[in-house]
Amino acid sequence: MTYDIVFIGSYTKDTIVSPAGVRRVDGGGFNYGAHVAAMMGLRAAAVTRLAWEDRRVVERLRSLGVAVFPAWSPESTGLELRYPSSDPDERVIAVSSDAGPFSPEQVRLLAGRAWLLNGSFRGEIPLEVVRELRPKAEWLAADAQGFLREVGPDRTLRFTPWAERDAVLGALDLLKADAVEAAALTGEEDPVAAARRITAWGPREVVITHREGVLALAGDTLHAAPFRCRELRGRSGRGDTCIAAYLCRRLEGASPWQATLWAAAVTSLKLEAEGPLRATRGEVEQFLRDNYEVR
Repeated sequence: MTYDIVFIGSYTKDTIVSPAGVRRVDGGGFNYGAHVAAMMGLRAAAVTRLAWEDRRVVERLRSLGVAVFPAWSPESTGLELRYPSSDPDERVIAVSSDAGPFSPEQVRLLAGRAWLLNGSFRGEIPLEVVRELRPKAEWLAADAQGFLREVGPDRTLRFTPWAERDAVLGALDLLKADAVEAAALTGEEDPVAAARRITAWGPREVVITHREGVLALAGDTLHAAPFRCRELRGRSGRGDTCIAAYLCRRLEGASPWQATLWAAAVTSLKLEAEGPLRATRGEVEQFLRDNYEVR
């Protein structure tokens, strides 16, 4: 079977600390993204690593129609995400445990039109996996966080020089970064300038999220749409949800502009609650009509 989209990334057992209090959430980019694909009715699969005790995440996705291929590890990846202020782009992340890296063998027998690499930090998805996927993907997409962030001596994630940048970016069709990651990668504080520099390194499309919304650069054309969430309660998973929504709409044949609007609407609804998106497609379409100029 050929899936429309396959997500790759470890489940993360998240502790979220913010001025609103402390919450524990089932995270992982693959988890947020697979919920989006399921909502849209795509044939979706997820390749993940986690401990057996957290199998509820696998069971939940399977109940939504997602094919899940787990590798059971002694412990799941554990993250503590601290948001010290009301600025959703300001956060400190610490790693308490690690489910281990993926291998080419875990993806070799799967077929998918699009593959989205959702690592949490460097080393989770090695270059060998990227090279395994490139020949068989119509779309090979990645979240920059899984390559830019390294676990430091104090177990917090930090940006460090990325030796494999050219090899990875040269293999990608689509890269997603948030504004902070884009600046760390390119040295450009302006997200638009950062996006243009990234496309020069390989990806034909770039999506950048920031506290106000999302922008996408496709070819020489820039598209931008604001988030319209009525309240901000679920910052974690913002980018994972956004890039999944964008890529899934592109797979459906939407233009970059249409995909940008869709991603903004889907992400807005996700931001209103902790955890993965719970809205139906009909609810997203109504939110889009109510809050954006659709053309």
